Amino acid sequence: MTVMDESSPKDQCRIELDSERQYREEIPKIVSELVRTCNRDECFDHVGPEPIPSREAVIDLLHRMSRLLYPGYFMRGKIDAVNLEYYFGQEATVLFDLLAEQITLALRHDCIRHQLPCVRCEERGQDLALQFMRNLPQLRAVLAKDVRAAYEGDPAAGSYDEIIFSYPGLSAITTQRIAHLLLEQQTPLIPRIMTEYAHSATGIDIHPGAHIGESFFIDHGTGVVVGETTVIGDRVRIYQGVTLGALSLPKNAVEQLRGSKRHPTIEDDVIIYAGATILGGETVIGARSVIGGNVWLTDSVPPDTKVFLKKPELVYIDKSR
Repeated sequence: MTVMDESSPKDQCRIELDSERQYREEIPKIVSELVRTCNRDECFDHVGPEPIPSREAVIDLLHRMSRLLYPGYFMRGKIDAVNLEYYFGQEATVLFDLLAEQITLALRHDCIRHQLPCVRCEERGQDLALQFMRNLPQLRAVLAKDVRAAYEGDPAAGSYDEIIFSYPGLSAITTQRIAHLLLEQQTPLIPRIMTEYAHSATGIDIHPGAHIGESFFIDHGTGVVVGETTVIGDRVRIYQGVTLGALSLPKNAVEQLRGSKRHPTIEDDVIIYAGATILGGETVIGARSVIGGNVWLTDSVPPDTKVFLKKPELVYIDKSR
């Protein structure tokens, strides 16, 4: 009886090892099937000699840009008058090299995959990276107005530092303004990677193509959607769940309308409350108007107009009876 007790665990281990080996022997068949799917038109892959940008590297670029746009906030060390110039020099030099590399990969990818005329990808990548970096001082000034708009529009904001560190609206706006600059320079792929990363991190979906004015504030932010051809004026404030979208299209009209104005225009000093939906490329919300919560609009609104739903009738039931 003692001998059986000592040998049983060993026998069990052998059985388990044999079972594991049998399972693992199935893996080469699965690998072969996966390889075959790469030769079928119905599946998507990127198997070939042409390069492609790295999503991880693009996200890293966003973090590096934030350290330049908000110096001293997103780092473990400290900056003072002694090391400020060194800090900017080091960060800017590394950013230029990494950004130029990713832009070059994006350009070369489109060039090879879509058989486009040569644009001297590496030289063009460096040129676009430098163009972008020339805009950083101005971008810092624009973002400062967004920070002030958040502080002035939210009584719960304790300080500018709190907003920069923690507000998802500012994070999404910062990313969109970065991506918009790159998109305006006709940089492929990278702008959308950036804004979709911000979407996943904040719950706020702003297309890099949207044109957004100064002093923009998104309060709370979860569920906000701003479409590609949206135009937003200065000092606009929107709340969670707002959609600035396009009208539904039949499938055969998608290609025809690609690149056309499909999303609304929001003029200066407009406030749009939670859950409002404003759709259509011809829809204009006039300056200084207020759009109430849960309003659904597909028609334009004149300036200085308030649009609210009628107050619903509430029913109270005494549960004690």
